[in-house]
Amino acid sequence: MSPAQGYEELYRAHHARIRRLCRLLLVDRYEAEDVAQEVFVQLLRRWNADDLPVASRAWLTCVAINACRRRRRSRWWQWWNAAAEPFSEDDLFGEGTPEEDAVRRQQRRRIVNAFHRLSGRQQEVFLLRQVEGWSTQEAADMLGLATGTVKLHLFRAMRAFQKALGGVR
Repeated sequence: MSPAQGYEELYRAHHARIRRLCRLLLVDRYEAEDVAQEVFVQLLRRWNADDLPVASRAWLTCVAINACRRRRRSRWWQWWNAAAEPFSEDDLFGEGTPEEDAVRRQQRRRIVNAFHRLSGRQQEVFLLRQVEGWSTQEAADMLGLATGTVKLHLFRAMRAFQKALGGVR
């Protein structure tokens, strides 16, 4: 396999996942696509310099979260985000039959709204643990936190979801 094919294979395997992660953290689809492209540009630079990360999936996830964090902190993004189009959960979930969509639409809206009411750190922890499936230790390593802190943020995020979905008062 040529080096270009190897990069293309990594891109195909992870681009949709990284874009979805960025979309959940940044809300704006164009910003998410832009940040996802930045992540793969960084990968390409490392690829060309023969400085590849051993665990590319973890590395890409960590780079994406850090890039989203930088984007959210920038003044330009804060100004731009105020004018962004409203978030549509349909961008994240696959198409189903009209009946399935009608049944799930309200539930999805409640889930997405609950997610966006979480703090930025809770969103990151929730995505890594519940959506991406990373272990507590792996999430802690990626975010530079203690495992106890990851557990606390996950607990608070889960509690917020339970309240939003009517499971806890």
